[in-house]
Amino acid sequence: MKIQIKTFTVNKRFPLTISRGTTSQTTNIWVEIAEEGITGWGEASPFSIGNFPQKTPFLQETLQQIAPKLEKFHPLERQQIEQVCIETKLPSAACAAIDVALHDWMGKKAGLPLWKMWGLDCKNIVPTSVTVGINTPEAAVQRVRDWVNFLDAKVFKIKLGNPQGIAADQAMFTTIYQQEPKAKFSVDANGGWSLEDAVKMCEWLAQYGVTYVEQPLEKGEEKTLPELKQKSPLPIFVDESCFTSKDIPSLADKVDGINIKLMKSGGLTEAMRMINTAKACGLKVMFGCYSDSSLANTALSHLSPLADYLDLDSHLNLLDDRFNGATIKEGRLLPNDLPGLGVTSTKYNL
Repeated sequence: MKIQIKTFTVNKRFPLTISRGTTSQTTNIWVEIAEEGITGWGEASPFSIGNFPQKTPFLQETLQQIAPKLEKFHPLERQQIEQVCIETKLPSAACAAIDVALHDWMGKKAGLPLWKMWGLDCKNIVPTSVTVGINTPEAAVQRVRDWVNFLDAKVFKIKLGNPQGIAADQAMFTTIYQQEPKAKFSVDANGGWSLEDAVKMCEWLAQYGVTYVEQPLEKGEEKTLPELKQKSPLPIFVDESCFTSKDIPSLADKVDGINIKLMKSGGLTEAMRMINTAKACGLKVMFGCYSDSSLANTALSHLSPLADYLDLDSHLNLLDDRFNGATIKEGRLLPNDLPGLGVTSTKYNL
């Protein structure tokens, strides 16, 4: 099989600020795998957690290094390809690009969309949340209005963990809630709270009917999660603390759910393992994203019938998305009936 690696830059309509910083533009990687006149597509987008950032130049370099080692395989030999990726310690976002491209190739070869190949029911897909980043209360409310005008959004993920403290978090959330009191809200602190502040915020947020709180404590503070879970009236989900299925058993008695992202997991193969492992451990499952285009978010939408909550909105905030795929209908991100991922390229040149 032949592998091509390209980069493309996407710009956010509205910069996104979380507890760790602000993002307005990213350069992502488009991987093409071709064989038998069929080409499968995958995407790697950069992200940074702790001391192990996966930046674009690093991802591009590792993909270029592994490509010659993979060309001897057929796209259907995914188990062997995955083993090579593991042995070479390929970063997870790079693995995701390859794995998604292989799945796309398989679906195109079979002439079926992935969700049909897996026997899933798209009627089970829940509405996706849309994200409101850390900002002043006034700017956050304007962002909510933008989402409502753009999508008639009714489910919001609110980024908290403001470096200025929980008083700033409360001021922003209260103002948003007053704007949309009938909406559904979840909160993501991106590890921006101490245990003491997390307990206070979970108790405070419960009075507003928040659905769950995501990654309240910094990665590395998992030992304090049991105390938080015991004291919190709200379900606790983890994101940065959970990369793959191997992380789940040790978290099972400490949290209520996990956030699965393609770039963390390494692709659809591992995402499916994570879903099964989490459910076997009695945990809820949500899907999330980084600065992913429609390519990666469409890939994950094919597994969305298995998720309890969805936050696949990054492509909706792009000025120049390079791809078309899953579409929003009544707040739900739905894959189409085209073979494989069902993704096509847009007018933007790569």
